Amino acid sequence: MKRLQPEKLFVEWRNGVGWNAPVEGRKYTLTHSDETGELFLTIGTTYAFDKITPMRDEVLAEWRLLGGCPVLYVFVDVDGESAGLAAVRNAVFVRELPLALEAMRYGDRCLFLWEPCFDVAPVLVRFHSADPRFNRLECWGVVGDYR
Repeated sequence: MKRLQPEKLFVEWRNGVGWNAPVEGRKYTLTHSDETGELFLTIGTTYAFDKITPMRDEVLAEWRLLGGCPVLYVFVDVDGESAGLAAVRNAVFVRELPLALEAMRYGDRCLFLWEPCFDVAPVLVRFHSADPRFNRLECWGVVGDYR
């Protein structure tokens, strides 16, 4: 697994989201530059659709309550512009997702200092695809696995 280089992570806060509130509905939009290797994390109450490119290689996540317990629910668009590339895109997402989760955890690290129990919250990843082989929901451990 590639490890996060914190100097290449840039965080933007939107919509009045602070370091510890709100938690439920807190949304993350993670994009990147293939040229520089930089990661761009936007934390807000809505996704940063203005940061999403036609490549659709972003990782979206949000905090949800499931049975009264916090869960980090992650979304990736496996098909992108073409369902014909789903196998390749799926492999890339599976390979790069640990880095994306580490970037989200690090970028919002004050939240976890304030409330360490969020580190034991499950990470559920929704791989969205028109191809049933790649359309799935998986548990990727807990948030603290990505620090």
